[in-house]
Amino acid sequence: MPPKEATARIKINKLLEAAGWRFFAEGGRPANIRLEPCVTIKASDLDALGDNFEKATKGFIDFLLLNPLGFPLIVLEAKAEDKNPLSAKEQTRKYAKSLNCRFVILSNGNLHYFWDLERGNPYVITSFPTPDSVIGYQKVRPNPQRLIDEPVAEDYIVLTQRPTYRSEAAWLNESERSDYIKVNKLRFLRLYQLKAVHVLQRAVSEGLDRFLFEMATGTGKTLTAAAVIKLFLRTGNAQRVLFLVDRLELEDQAKKAFSALLSADFHTVIYKDSRDDWRRAEIVVTTVQSLLFNNKYQRLFSPTDFDLVISDEAHRSIGGNARAVFDYFIGYKLGLTATPRDYLKRFDSTNPTTRDPREAERRLLLDTYRTFGCENSQPTYRYSLLDGVKEGFLVNPTVVDARTDITTELLSEEGFVVSVTDDTGDDQQESYKQRQFEKRFFSDATNQLFCKTFLENALRDPVSREIGKSIIFAVSQNHAAKLTQILNQMADRLFPGKYQSDFAVQVTSQIPDAQQFTINFTNNSLLGSGNFVPAYKSSKARVCVTVGMMTTGYDCPDILNLGLFRPIFSPTDFIQIKGRGTRKHNFLDQLFDESVKDGVLQPEKTAFKLFDFFANCEYFETEFNYDEVLKLPRPQGMGCEGGTGPVAVGGTYEHLGGDIIASLRVEQITAEGMKIDRMFFEKFEDNIRENPAIVAAVEAGQWDQVIDYVNREVFDKPEEYYTLDKLRKAAAVDRRLTLREILEKVFGLIPRFKSRDELLEEEFAKFVADRKPDEAAAIPAIKTFFKAYATSGRVRDIIDSRQFTDLATNPMFSTRDFKAVPPKYRALIPDYIKDYVSLNQFAA
Repeated sequence: MPPKEATARIKINKLLEAAGWRFFAEGGRPANIRLEPCVTIKASDLDALGDNFEKATKGFIDFLLLNPLGFPLIVLEAKAEDKNPLSAKEQTRKYAKSLNCRFVILSNGNLHYFWDLERGNPYVITSFPTPDSVIGYQKVRPNPQRLIDEPVAEDYIVLTQRPTYRSEAAWLNESERSDYIKVNKLRFLRLYQLKAVHVLQRAVSEGLDRFLFEMATGTGKTLTAAAVIKLFLRTGNAQRVLFLVDRLELEDQAKKAFSALLSADFHTVIYKDSRDDWRRAEIVVTTVQSLLFNNKYQRLFSPTDFDLVISDEAHRSIGGNARAVFDYFIGYKLGLTATPRDYLKRFDSTNPTTRDPREAERRLLLDTYRTFGCENSQPTYRYSLLDGVKEGFLVNPTVVDARTDITTELLSEEGFVVSVTDDTGDDQQESYKQRQFEKRFFSDATNQLFCKTFLENALRDPVSREIGKSIIFAVSQNHAAKLTQILNQMADRLFPGKYQSDFAVQVTSQIPDAQQFTINFTNNSLLGSGNFVPAYKSSKARVCVTVGMMTTGYDCPDILNLGLFRPIFSPTDFIQIKGRGTRKHNFLDQLFDESVKDGVLQPEKTAFKLFDFFANCEYFETEFNYDEVLKLPRPQGMGCEGGTGPVAVGGTYEHLGGDIIASLRVEQITAEGMKIDRMFFEKFEDNIRENPAIVAAVEAGQWDQVIDYVNREVFDKPEEYYTLDKLRKAAAVDRRLTLREILEKVFGLIPRFKSRDELLEEEFAKFVADRKPDEAAAIPAIKTFFKAYATSGRVRDIIDSRQFTDLATNPMFSTRDFKAVPPKYRALIPDYIKDYVSLNQFAA
């Protein structure tokens, strides 16, 4: 048997064994003969299978996978490694139909396709489905026409919530109707939500199976998703739906929403709460992180377990390695996002090496749109913030651009320049930029001024006339604590006796019950209620000071003020934060006493204020209508002549003198590293696992806060002097580990650190799944080029500058290697890597 054929067969056998299949595989068996089940064939028995692996000209089957009763279930056609599996597509279709098999697997050992003959095209899979999963999947008889023809009107969800509502007296009586809707919490679809569902139905009629809804925060993406879920389940085009989120709090929120909307017809569970019986539910909600843990999505799930996968906040929940989870499952895919791709219009994508923080965002958004088949940058359906404002469903912010002299200098090209005296008595100058604020540059007077300006200009609650409910976003947890203290001190002076240090509350991962605080703030019961008007239910606490907990997906419609007390460099974060204030609200809904209504002049929320102290809006917008600009006075005693400037601590020292080697000893360290390094890493692991603040933040999936905390509170301390470089050395991996990877290993989210080549293999597998190269014989050459371009700066320079003659002397990738690459991939691979592959992960 030729080597490439034997290798492919060995790989296929292993994949089938891993999936738990009992199969009959015999080269030379005619396709029209009934087969009996037998045990899995071992790789050592391959020679007994015949030599017809690539010579079945008269209709022979390579592998036939059987159901528990011994009847044909899947025809698996195996090709040699250098053959494209799709080349056997039509031949295998005939075999499958002759055996009444609905399913086909096409594989060459490296590239695999699962094909449901009743659903459309072969779909790339990274592992083989389990028998139980395929048998369950077989119960779903897809009928796209039923989905296309299903009538979806504004009461589509209401008919599940309360099927008889149209005949009930309270509905028929127009004077009682609004109260009836409110009491029964009936959710009618708005016109734009209906349009989204109708557009999806039209897309299905055009043969599409991937969809992307780009809908602004506050426009009801979850309600729209519920309508789509009902559409698929009701028409029999899905038996089970997976709803992916990227944060724990959104997991609970989604489960509650779907239960409230669809529980009469469909059962919703959170996977971690129903590990043993999730298969009984029609809707399974989980975080991407929980599926990534130890590659759980591959170990515990089969590609055919879900017929519809919905990714909430798709730009986050399928970013990076998470996309592998999303693509693992066969079936329809729907992405929901509030972040428009054209938000990066100012970014210069012609310079892929830029340090601009929007580079990562650009790759992420590109990946999101391409994942859902939106190559032309147009989502399946779009409903923007401006659309929502124009139609009266959302409100726009009033931007308060407030800059102090210090923040103005921090934002300048030169930065805030400080003269300091070093240890030798020499005067030195050190420059600080906005990124160093509350990290290496501290100014209490600036924080005081931020809070004072905020309180003097914040919108007031229209009923109680106290400061409107607000969220302030700080740089770090330590900064949040400072701001909370300042705000409470100022509130005591502004409102004597009204607040007892409960005007502002720190809501960060270090605070016990912080997650419950966010819920109480939404429910208007945080630290009490009705502080100014007893008959008015509004939180006594008026301001939540956070870092990242109340951004994505946090729903609190009566927010009137948002404070950006920090610079923001991620457009996704900026849009999400801004979105916390865009929902409309009627404040009279919170009143218990009708008589109080008479004194309320403007009960409807028509705007909210966005306080921007670091020119974030200017950073992200080319033209922005600043409705209100405040010029703040210079903080007294801060950086002015004769005053006391901020203390500068830090900087670098360059030793210019000579030195000599006192002794020299050479020792080759193995891949395991030195024992002292391993012990150092283990001690770091123990310290991190014992830290309750870190544990809580990891459990909540708040990685930005975890990384910030470790950098501030763990690294560079005198006890152990942990640093990222020391931990990288102790890990003894052949590439540059990120701090997040190290922390994921500490908490068991990954079993081990992957080598550089393993990461390259994963990235290449994504490339193959995405681009589906049809030159199977050239895949080894394509892979060699992919790896060389991704890991070698010199190879990238040669290819990008088109100095191909230099490859003749390049030891990593030669002229011969380059010529073996099909011409179209010589440009395609560099473009793909620039757009979708982070090169930092391969650095040594």
